[in-house]
Amino acid sequence: MAATQLTKADFQSDQETRWCPGCGDYAVLAAVQSFFPELGIPPERIVFVSGIGCAGRFAYYMDTYGMHGIHGRGPALATGLAAAREDLSIWIVTGDGDALSIGGNHLIHALRRNVPVKILLFNNQIYGLTKGQASPTSELGKVTKSTPFGSIDAPFNPVSLALGAEASLVARTIDTDKQHLPAMLRAAAEHEGAALVEIYQNCPVFNDGAFDALRDKKRGAENRIELVHGEPIRGVVRAPDGSLRIGDEGEPVVHDAHREDPSFAFALSRLSLTPDGPTPIGIFRAVKRPVWSRDLPPARALAEQDLDALLGAGDTWTVAG
Repeated sequence: MAATQLTKADFQSDQETRWCPGCGDYAVLAAVQSFFPELGIPPERIVFVSGIGCAGRFAYYMDTYGMHGIHGRGPALATGLAAAREDLSIWIVTGDGDALSIGGNHLIHALRRNVPVKILLFNNQIYGLTKGQASPTSELGKVTKSTPFGSIDAPFNPVSLALGAEASLVARTIDTDKQHLPAMLRAAAEHEGAALVEIYQNCPVFNDGAFDALRDKKRGAENRIELVHGEPIRGVVRAPDGSLRIGDEGEPVVHDAHREDPSFAFALSRLSLTPDGPTPIGIFRAVKRPVWSRDLPPARALAEQDLDALLGAGDTWTVAG
């Protein structure tokens, strides 16, 4: 019997999609629902885990299994699922506030352990659900309800953070790019370990236009620095001191996403600290590392030991009441 051909409708739930008009989340949802039939994985073997924030609604709109967790704990919940069910395709949908504030610790450890989960980090540089406070990615000087005199906190660069945690696949894309976004989703889906895809996502209510330099067709053609493994990186050169910089004078640079040392990818991530000018998008790093719970025999052997024998091993104490 031939396998059932999946369609976009197989991944659309019966829930009314409710985000603010013009929110970039709509574009990401449509891209995910359109792309997932390519995987050939039935919806009942897919799980979407989300935390708190506008992105937290995502799990309700996918006709797959889903779990809406508490603030920032998506990676922790997904790690538990990955430990128990190796047959599942596990996706985490999170925002810059959810992932990088209260959830920062969970995020970096899921990445360093190389847990087989795919993390879609919606970055709109603002707290949208709670009505416009500064987030961990808001730029310096950002005036918001929580920073009326301008933010004095240096923002996180999610790609740099992920690379610092030794993430085995790190990418960046844009919510409205109908070709690039699915390509990054495909790369994440095919990757065997942890994959983080930062998605620049417009918040039309509280931070409208934050990514216009990249989302706008004309400006984007000038400012997008597309990273393609094995190809020269447009507008990026190596300076005499060995550092990378944006410019024309210097040694041309060929992208190597498979370089084991993450320092090259990290240098690319530091070329633009704010997305209002030339900014790299694409896959910064894609390497093979041992996958947590699959390629770590000592941990597996311990999990399969008889529990009574384990608890009774070595010195024991009896505490009388």
